[in-house]
Order: sequence, then structure tokens, then C-alpha cells
Amino acid sequence: MIQLPPYARMLGLDYADGVLSMPFAVHLIGSPGRLHGGSVAGLMEIAANLAVRQALGEDPAQMKPVNVTVDYLREGQMVTTHAAAEIMRMGRRVANVRVEAWQDERSRLIATARTNILIVRE
Repeated sequence: MIQLPPYARMLGLDYADGVLSMPFAVHLIGSPGRLHGGSVAGLMEIAANLAVRQALGEDPAQMKPVNVTVDYLREGQMVTTHAAAEIMRMGRRVANVRVEAWQDERSRLIATARTNILIVRE
């Protein structure tokens, strides 16, 4: 079972079949008529974290973001936004993850992200 962090619950995120979805809500509006970039970035960061957590399986390692770089490709409309993450490389200490975010059509991305996540084992 996937456990989402409190911020994910505030965003209203739902996870199914490897895709994290953020239904539109009024509190996600940035400039009039579009999503706030921070909500899109948060969606993508959580998608990356979920991918790494799933890859770790039962390993109780802690995860700490090293960096997150978001490229905004088009304005986010006031509709449901989806994100999916792909682990590009997973080492013993660092995972490199790529995330894509889209709305109506997966082929029309609204943003991409690259992140490195430190894996801390005791």
C-alpha cells in the first residue's frame, strides 16, 4: 500500500497504476486561469519519491532530495494533472529520477523534472 505524505493529501493526490494524479481545486490556482507552478513541482517531486520508495521495497532506508530541477513547458490548465516517474539510475546511495507531468494528453507535457534522491541506510 502506498502511503502519501501530508502535502500530497493537501494537494488531493491519488496514486494508481504508476501514475500520480492531482485533481483541479481552486486553491491550486496561481495566476488567474492556470495552475500554480509550485503545485505542479510538488506533484512531480512526490511522484519521484514514490518511484524510489517502491524500488526500495522493504528496505527501510531514508530518502532525502538532493536537487529537483523543473522545466515548465506550457501553462497548466485548471483540470486534473498527472505525473509519472522513471528511475534512470539507482545506485546504493543516489537515485536519479525523471518525471513527466501532463493533463489531457500524455504526449503534450506541461512540465518535466529531474531529481537526485540520496538514499541513507543506517
